[in-house]
Amino acid sequence: MYLIAEQPYFKVEREVSSLEQRDIERNRTIYLYSEKVVSHHNEFPVKDIFDMSYRFFGSDGILYIHTSKGIYPYTVKTSPEAFVNAYKEHIKGQ
Repeated sequence: MYLIAEQPYFKVEREVSSLEQRDIERNRTIYLYSEKVVSHHNEFPVKDIFDMSYRFFGSDGILYIHTSKGIYPYTVKTSPEAFVNAYKEHIKGQ
């Protein structure tokens, strides 16, 4: 198993206390390996991924990973085009 590509993404978590509400942005990375895709909380075998796509809305975008268990969205600030292309090239090679 070897690393093919990686894509930064972020997750906004809301913390609420009795005095205030704060939004905290957590920077994370999703990794494409030869046999699986790994994010902070999920791991998808490549055989279970049907497709990857993305769409931008203003300054941020969403990377969608289409799997046999559903569609998983990841919010990105930079274009995931290279990550998606690396995935598609890897699948063609199999």
